[in-house]
Amino acid sequence: PPSPLQPPGLPLAPCRSFSNNKIQVELDESSGVAMMKFKSPPVNSLSLEFLTEFSISLEKLENDRACRGVIITSALPKVFSSGLDITEMCGKSMEHYSEFWRAVQELWLRLYGSNMVTVAAVNGSSPAGGCLVALSCDYRIMAENPKFSIGLNEAQLGIVAPFWFKDTFVNVVGHRIAERSLQLGSLHPAPEAHRLGLVDELVPEEKLMEKAAAVMAQWLALPDHARQLTKTMMRKAVLDRLVAHREEDIKNFITFISKESIQKSLRMYMEMLKKKK
Repeated sequence: PPSPLQPPGLPLAPCRSFSNNKIQVELDESSGVAMMKFKSPPVNSLSLEFLTEFSISLEKLENDRACRGVIITSALPKVFSSGLDITEMCGKSMEHYSEFWRAVQELWLRLYGSNMVTVAAVNGSSPAGGCLVALSCDYRIMAENPKFSIGLNEAQLGIVAPFWFKDTFVNVVGHRIAERSLQLGSLHPAPEAHRLGLVDELVPEEKLMEKAAAVMAQWLALPDHARQLTKTMMRKAVLDRLVAHREEDIKNFITFISKESIQKSLRMYMEMLKKKK
């Protein structure tokens, strides 16, 4: 029966939202486009809780017939996502490291393999895991602000980006740029990121969402089926590699992150961050 608040004959309000603690999600059913905003102050770091919410939100949208595309952005000024939450990797149990790393894998498998059109509207800095999130989308638009930077800078912390981070990076910028950038742990200011092809477009900050919507409309003008099959063809080999080596990848992470030298450098890094505040 029609809802008492809704006069008969009128369609229900087209915007549905299911926000949780860390991520706001709104789906506009008339356009089929969802907006996903990271809202986990201070810097949208990818904690276990954040990763889990992100994966669940993606799964809900993926299973919703009304949703064809998602724009991913940040609700916080100046930062898209600062990457993996260091506190999840410092002084915790083996079980915790395992659960955390599985959640990181899960998010990437879902986002990189998504059937939806995924557009990253990078409205702030995006190091490490934040860069991975952007790289996993179909298209990246970044705010034209030289203060904002993006890159897989793990090497600077003495951490090695796993093979699937590397594969995703290589598929975007090519082997040579990825090799140099990964070895140096480079963070590229927006103009340089654009020049390297790490982001597809730069726009003034105030035009970012408008541009993201226009790009989304352009991608959604194509029949979903052909686009989805093409995406799968392009990405399947890389996704399959992690699926085949998932347990081994978790073991490698645990072995690496448990090393006293790595724990020490993570603790030092955390101290430095505290002083910065």
